[in-house]
Amino acid sequence: MAESEPVLIQTGEKRGCPEDEEEDAPSKKPRVESSHENGGPPDRNEEEEPGGEEEEDGEDSGETFADMMKHGLTELDVGILKYVSDHQGFSGILKERYSDFVVHEINKEGKMVHLDDLTIPAEEEPEGPPVPEPSVESDVLTDEQKKELEQLQKIRNKESQVSIEVMDDTKEKRTLVHKAIKTQFPGLETKTEEKDGRKFIVAYHVAGKKALAAPRKHFWPKHRGNFCHFVLYKENKDTMDAINVLSKFLRLRPNMFSYMGTKDKRAITVQEIAVHRITAERLAHLNKCLMNLKLGNFCYKNHPLKLGELQGNHFTVVIRNISGTKEQVNQALTSLRETGFINYYGMQRFGTTAVPTQNVGRAILKNDWKEVVDLILKPRPGAEKEFMVRCREEWAKTQDPEAALKKLPNKRCVEGQLLRGLSMHGKKNIVTAFGLIPRNNRLMYIHSYQSAVWNTMVSRRIDAFGLKAVEGDLVLKGTAAHVLSAEEAESRSIHDIVMPLPGFDVIYPSHHVGNGYRELLSADGLDIDNMRHKVKDYSLAGAYRRIVIKPSDVSWEVIRYDDPRISLVHSDFEKMEKKPAPVFNTEGKYRALRMEFSLPPSTYATMAIREVLKLDTSIKKQTELNTTWFN
Repeated sequence: MAESEPVLIQTGEKRGCPEDEEEDAPSKKPRVESSHENGGPPDRNEEEEPGGEEEEDGEDSGETFADMMKHGLTELDVGILKYVSDHQGFSGILKERYSDFVVHEINKEGKMVHLDDLTIPAEEEPEGPPVPEPSVESDVLTDEQKKELEQLQKIRNKESQVSIEVMDDTKEKRTLVHKAIKTQFPGLETKTEEKDGRKFIVAYHVAGKKALAAPRKHFWPKHRGNFCHFVLYKENKDTMDAINVLSKFLRLRPNMFSYMGTKDKRAITVQEIAVHRITAERLAHLNKCLMNLKLGNFCYKNHPLKLGELQGNHFTVVIRNISGTKEQVNQALTSLRETGFINYYGMQRFGTTAVPTQNVGRAILKNDWKEVVDLILKPRPGAEKEFMVRCREEWAKTQDPEAALKKLPNKRCVEGQLLRGLSMHGKKNIVTAFGLIPRNNRLMYIHSYQSAVWNTMVSRRIDAFGLKAVEGDLVLKGTAAHVLSAEEAESRSIHDIVMPLPGFDVIYPSHHVGNGYRELLSADGLDIDNMRHKVKDYSLAGAYRRIVIKPSDVSWEVIRYDDPRISLVHSDFEKMEKKPAPVFNTEGKYRALRMEFSLPPSTYATMAIREVLKLDTSIKKQTELNTTWFN
């Protein structure tokens, strides 16, 4: 299924709708997930599902997405079983266009982040006499040189260059040429070279390999904050892909950028980014040559951003071609506003392949490293790209990591990293070999297992006691959990109740659902009283997570339209471009539900939408519905 094709209640997977929540690096202390991130890696890149191949540009295996999903997970497989409302659900199409899903970050001050200013901020003058900036004369560059530079700017990621001889060899003249090129041709960088006693200004594209290998140092005034904060507006691109693009143009390592959370790919998203010692002017120049990205609202501060600092996200979601009556829609959205939804971990937490990520996590926690390798590398049912099938077959036949690695054109996927580790350290040292996979991806496996346990136990809790607080439930007092007495439970709401993710530093409910944790982990071969691992990274402290979340700022309307190709949301960029807002036709052929709501970190918008529509959000189920819907 192509990325542009619509899906029914499409959920976050690598090929369509990535995660609709943000994650933070795990803490070794128990955490309150409702006020922090959900314990996953900080930069998953939305990107590379553990146990799944990384996609290659321009390469198509010829398999349909439906074939790939035949062996995928359903909600039942990961413990997503219950609803909190009793209204009748209805059908609709989510993310038919990426502009149907708009996310605005809510920063740590509680303000919604918008892109509404592309200007470069005025800076305070430093103390002492002003240092005049050399002006850029319009005639510094000849027409012929401008044509050559314009052509160079269009050739991205190449090693081409343009050399301009400086006849009047003075520092002032060279400075003017350097500034003229950088100002008039964003994406180009310059350096001075001497050949046969003659001075040349050499222009080259910043994304070239040579440029990345030899970054220039730039003067930074002492009075200016060390970090330039800006708003990143992006369309149909995930956060890490966007940062990788910026890092290439600016000749920086990606870790020079900081942010408060990753954002969806198949969406329009607006979030705050900070970068170390890069001027607003350089960033603003990139707007002339970036696709699907815009940078603005620049300011200088003395601190970077940290994962988890945000207060949440505001979602504007369009569900097209809905079947629900006005009464059904109003009932469903009123319930969402007044009661909320079960705070399940969404399906994107568990991967998209026939081998669930939580199974790998369970093997890691059991210290069964042979099983870990088998689960990641062995052949599996379901369609995959041909090179990945060949790689798995080679591993199954020879158990030779170098031979299997040769079958992969791109070695950066999880399988390639594990095979490289095995070829370097041997099969007798799997722990070290496995360590070559980036830490965030390794931890994603065990967090996936924790999440599946949490989902399952919350379903049992809702099934046993419904939507009222009961004796033995847990609530938070500060960062510590407290077991409710019968008397205390009478004055508590379901929105106060938390359930633990298993770990060595949490307590469990004192009613029978709490005992279920022990039974479930025991059935998986794990001891709930011994969650410390031989490898420190895989020791789980645990965390607490609210079982029901009530969104804020909930609003909705049913709209009609005639053209399925038009955007139904007025984006920040369209507003800046003075483009008109979408106009709806009250007699239009199609009906859509436009809903808005805000969620705290560590919550999945797809789970809120699931509560409204009462439909299984798993990719497998939605692919089956797609086949019926569109055939």
